[in-house]
Amino acid sequence: MSESAGLQFVSPYAFEAMQKVDVVRLAALSDPELRLLLPCLVRMALCAPADQSQSWAQDKKLILRLLSGVEAVNSIVALLSVDFHALEQDARKEQQLRHKAGGSNGESILVSQLQHGLTLEFEHSDPLRRLRLALSELLAIMNKVADSNGEWFLKSSELFESPVYLEEVADVLCILQAELPSLLPIIDVAEALLHVRNGDWFLCLLVANVPDSFNEVCRGLIKNGERQDEESMGGRRRTEALRQLCQMNPSQALNIRAMVVEECHLPGLGVALTLDYKPDTADDAVSPLVSYVSGLLLGTNGKVRTWFSMFIRNGQQRKRESSSVLWQMRRQLLLELVAILPRSRSTHEPNDSVEDAESSSGYSGLREEHVVKASALLRLYCALMGIAGLRPTDEEAEQLLQLMTSRPPATPAGVRFVSLSFCKLLAFPTLVSTPEQEQLMVMWLSWMIKEEEYFESAAGVAASFGEMLLLVAMYFHSNQLSAIIELVCSTLGMKVRVAVTNNLSANITGFLPIHCIYQLLRSRAFTKHKVSIKDWIYRQLCETSTPLHTQLLPLIDVYINSILTPASKANPEATNQPITEQEILTVYQGSTAGGGRAVRSRYSITTQLLILYYILSYEEALLSNTKQLALMQRKPKSYSAILMDQIPIKYLITQAQGLQQELGGLHSALLRLLATNYPHLCMVEDWVCEEEVTGTLPLLRRMLLTSNTCRYSQTQLHDAFQKVPSSGPRLMRMLDHLTLLSAGDLIPYAEALTGSMGLLLGPSVPRRIPQTLNKLWMVLNTVMPRRLWVMTVNALQPSVKMLRQQRYIQNDLMVDPLIVLRCDQRVYRCPPLMDIVLHMLNGYLLASKAYLNSHLKETADFDRQSQTISNLGLGQAGQPDTPEVTREELKNALLAAQDSAAVQILLEVCLPTSEVQTGPLGAGGDAESLLQSMRAAPGPIKQEEGARRAEGEGEPDGGLLSDLREVQCLICCLLHQMFIADPNIAKLVHFQGYPQALLPLTVAGIPSIHICLDFIPELLAQPQLEKQIFAIQLLSHLCTQYALPKSLSVARLAVSVMATLLTVLTRAKRFSFFMPTLPCLVAFCQAFPPLYDDVATLLVQVGQVCASDVSTKTRDIDPLITRLQYLKVKPQEVVSGGDKSKLSLPQRAAEELGGADPDVQLCYRIEATFMDIISTSQHGL
Repeated sequence: MSESAGLQFVSPYAFEAMQKVDVVRLAALSDPELRLLLPCLVRMALCAPADQSQSWAQDKKLILRLLSGVEAVNSIVALLSVDFHALEQDARKEQQLRHKAGGSNGESILVSQLQHGLTLEFEHSDPLRRLRLALSELLAIMNKVADSNGEWFLKSSELFESPVYLEEVADVLCILQAELPSLLPIIDVAEALLHVRNGDWFLCLLVANVPDSFNEVCRGLIKNGERQDEESMGGRRRTEALRQLCQMNPSQALNIRAMVVEECHLPGLGVALTLDYKPDTADDAVSPLVSYVSGLLLGTNGKVRTWFSMFIRNGQQRKRESSSVLWQMRRQLLLELVAILPRSRSTHEPNDSVEDAESSSGYSGLREEHVVKASALLRLYCALMGIAGLRPTDEEAEQLLQLMTSRPPATPAGVRFVSLSFCKLLAFPTLVSTPEQEQLMVMWLSWMIKEEEYFESAAGVAASFGEMLLLVAMYFHSNQLSAIIELVCSTLGMKVRVAVTNNLSANITGFLPIHCIYQLLRSRAFTKHKVSIKDWIYRQLCETSTPLHTQLLPLIDVYINSILTPASKANPEATNQPITEQEILTVYQGSTAGGGRAVRSRYSITTQLLILYYILSYEEALLSNTKQLALMQRKPKSYSAILMDQIPIKYLITQAQGLQQELGGLHSALLRLLATNYPHLCMVEDWVCEEEVTGTLPLLRRMLLTSNTCRYSQTQLHDAFQKVPSSGPRLMRMLDHLTLLSAGDLIPYAEALTGSMGLLLGPSVPRRIPQTLNKLWMVLNTVMPRRLWVMTVNALQPSVKMLRQQRYIQNDLMVDPLIVLRCDQRVYRCPPLMDIVLHMLNGYLLASKAYLNSHLKETADFDRQSQTISNLGLGQAGQPDTPEVTREELKNALLAAQDSAAVQILLEVCLPTSEVQTGPLGAGGDAESLLQSMRAAPGPIKQEEGARRAEGEGEPDGGLLSDLREVQCLICCLLHQMFIADPNIAKLVHFQGYPQALLPLTVAGIPSIHICLDFIPELLAQPQLEKQIFAIQLLSHLCTQYALPKSLSVARLAVSVMATLLTVLTRAKRFSFFMPTLPCLVAFCQAFPPLYDDVATLLVQVGQVCASDVSTKTRDIDPLITRLQYLKVKPQEVVSGGDKSKLSLPQRAAEELGGADPDVQLCYRIEATFMDIISTSQHGL
């Protein structure tokens, strides 16, 4: 932006004074410097301040005094006096108008038709019109920038180009942006100013009057900038503007340079800022330019290295320009190189002999203080030539050779310099292009051989450059070029061995080895060259701490991908190795979850959580990539279930929950993986229970546990359980003490607590003991659920001597969750233990679903692949997919069977034990009970409950305070959750049916059972008569419980179905169907009185059909039909007759005729139903 070269910019001194609001320094400014800052100072003096302190009042007086003698202040005050609200409304209307017109500049609301040019109009206008003119012009430029799609343009605007009015236009611009910030965001204004002449000058004034926006404006310009700024005019103007901003605020120049590297935009700006940077204290060793460029090219960030290398390559393709930042950088580097060169003879002078050259005094050695800087320059030129592709000019090559062949002092740094020079010669032999230069290199190599021993002894190093010369000679002799390359790269530092970062955390900033390894893993460099990286990643994961470094999770993800996915299809074995199970177990050895007082693990909680994240992510990725692995015929090993059982997953998640702020996104990522792979560890009930365990009240209770409180051993607890009920008080004291312990401290008592559960099922055990045990079990469930569940299931097995007890493991219970219900039958009447059983059952049903899903994914694709190979050429095109579909259907059928079986068993538990239960459909008593088939051995439930009732501990079955009622409530609560989670379970169970006696309990106790209204019509359409009967009975209870419009429509459908069946059923089936369903009509009429007419008509029709079959047998049938017709037409007269005995007469007749003809019994059942309907309506009224 050379057009603004003659303009005065804001000085760093003035900007710092504005930034700090230093009134004394502002007063010291000259009039031209102060003129640039007037918009902000005038607003500061006129606007009401937020700071009401006395010191600011004094400063404000000084500002007013400072402004009093400046003539331009009056025009700025006039600008601030306009109605900016009305101005903003007009501006927004103009924006809408331009948007509708497609961006054309035809009609304007802000500015009417101009009589003269824009500059003359601005000169002759009042303050408001000046604001409108500038605002209209600025909005037009901003709209054009927004519509340009990144294409550069330069807008010709005489308002921003006229040198006479630049200061006044700048005042207007600053006032507009300050008063209309929502209409004119400062970043958008800055972008627009880049497209006009003198834009960098306007931009600096704008930022100087809003100094707090400096970083925001710079970041916005960098983000919107080009990746290569010297490729276009727009990039060069943007770089120049940012350079001017940094010259105005030099303290932020390095921060702006860091933004450039972070965004990988405007590389020329980063170099320019480095060239402009003047450090407070000069570093004689390495210059800022060498340090900056070396860091970009030799750093670990591959993206940055590629970005800057492209800047070097592209810059060389253009003609040499003195204004080019690249040529400025090269010139500065050359100057630094020449400045440290020793005085030497010209390489063009001939030398008669090596001895004469060596004895010549023309060579003066490299000065010791310049050796380190010379080494840094050599490494930088190696990186520029080897990585960025820099082609040195003749002058640069000549001076580089002079530096390489200089002779340093015999110090360790000197030895390092000679090694670097030798390796640079091997890496870039094209530097030697003339015979004179070749002769110079021969002389230098001869000097190296001669002086090697002296350097080794004088420098005090174990190995000098002689060993390197010998190695290179051997490698050249045996043609081992790869070994030479390795040696050169390691010496130049362009290929290094990466060490792990100790105690890696987010507090360690900058480029770290983990960034390098991450990029190499992404590019599959390790697998392509068969380099094992597993050990490095494992060691780095073990060396982590909080707060979590943000690169760790991406590193694990890309590492897992490199394990499962080969680098190329041609080489499917090119994968990394996974972490071994033994290494994983080492991390969790001695962790807290193994025992409350065990030795703490030497690995941090961060390491344990990261390893857990790795395992879960690996297993998930293994399942999701099964198809691709099958096609490649690869089957990576999955981690064993034994390993997973030894990892305290729930304990680690609980620990992570309290460290969410320090762990970043690790906690949420673990929860996502758990919900997918271990849903039984993410149950809502567990989270609610954890709140109760870790809440304020438990904390206050644990505060009562002082250090000198008596502690009980596991043996003492076990002995107390063995002597129950006589040891009841002592056992309660122990259990109350355990309730004060934390979940981790309670872990050692888990075996004693679970192993003694069966002893609490006796008749004389106080209720408080199992209740307290239930609380302790729930606390343990928050830290060790899986092991606790297995121990509990084994402890609650039936204690019958004739049966051999089986010890179950975790895998057994996931394969068959119904094992949980094969417990001692006395558990079914012990609510605290039943609550535990239901909790485990729910968990194992969820675990079984996840287990079968993963098993299906693990095996289905390999089976399909093998079948595809074996049937190649024999089957049809879609044949290989058939087994997968079948397996999926079988899996769903198995899960549905498990869930429905569990529900049926739980429903049967709800039945009173004194009743003789029938089959699931209630159709007869011959079918063996499903619950009895599931139980391992019969248990004395009746005797147990009788004993308890004899002791006065419980109410009889069916009472409101009985154990049965409490168990029923617990079961209904679980069934409610199951029906909500999967409504298909409710549909399947009700299509199977269950005893009619349970319908009042299920309808009243399971709130979600109302969903049955959706499929009752389908159930009524089933051909089995039993299912139709069950549907009508269920519907009658639902109508009473949920008197909804939907219930009314379904009830009307049921009455219609009953009327239809009347016409098709045989005499025997008619009796079997209508005897149990006619009483349901009473509930229909009670819930929905409008159904009375349809129900009465149906009852009369049924009565007529029955009467026609028995008219020859019973004389009372015809009068019965007459009575039914009378009841249908005038039911109120029967009610108002006052003879209550008539209402019960048909029932007595039916009882007397119990052995009579079925049709006769049905006729009297019809009349009894009529009377019940009438009686119900009478009570309702």
